[in-house]
Amino acid sequence: MQETREVAVLRFGHRPGRDDRMTTHVGLTARALGADRVILPDNAGQSAETVQDITDRFGGPFTVELRTDQTAIVRDWDGVVVHLTMYGEPVQTVESAIRDAHAESPLLVVVGGEKVPWELYEHATFNVGVTNQPHSEVAGLAVFLDRLFEGRELDREWADADRVVRPEACGKTVVDASEIEEDD
Repeated sequence: MQETREVAVLRFGHRPGRDDRMTTHVGLTARALGADRVILPDNAGQSAETVQDITDRFGGPFTVELRTDQTAIVRDWDGVVVHLTMYGEPVQTVESAIRDAHAESPLLVVVGGEKVPWELYEHATFNVGVTNQPHSEVAGLAVFLDRLFEGRELDREWADADRVVRPEACGKTVVDASEIEEDD
C-alpha cells in the first residue's frame, strides 16, 4: 500500500467483559484493512495482546497502543479526524473530501464503544455514517477503510509474517511463511 500519510484508528471507550470481542475486532479490522496503528483504551489490555499476537504471527507493519487520554487524542490530533457514527454524513458523499484532506494530513478514525461525548462530534473534521442505520462498528470501520483506500488495502503485502493463509476455493490452510518463500 502506498499511502503517504498515517491512518490511525482510535477505539473510543471499552467496557471490560462486555466489549472485549468487539474491541479486539476493531483492532484486527484496522490492521487487515490498511490502518497503520490502533489506539485502544488502557483497560483493553486483553484486546491489545490479541491484536499484537496476530500482528506478530501474520505480519505487519502495524502498531497497537494502550492509552488513557482518548478525548485528548482527538482534541490534539494534528490532522483529519473522522468519527464513525450512524448519525453522520453518508460515507459515499464525503469519501472524496476525506481522501483529499488525508492527502495533506494524517487521519484518525474514531470508532465509538459506549456512548461518546458530544465533544467528539464537535472536534471531528467529519462525522461519517455508513448507511445511517444501526449496525456493528466493526462493519462501519471495514466499509470506511475500504472506501478510503479504494480497495488497494486488499492487495497489501505483509512484512515479517511467520504464518500465511494460503487462499483456496475450499479448505483452510495456514502455512509457515518460509514454505511460501521456498515455493517462489
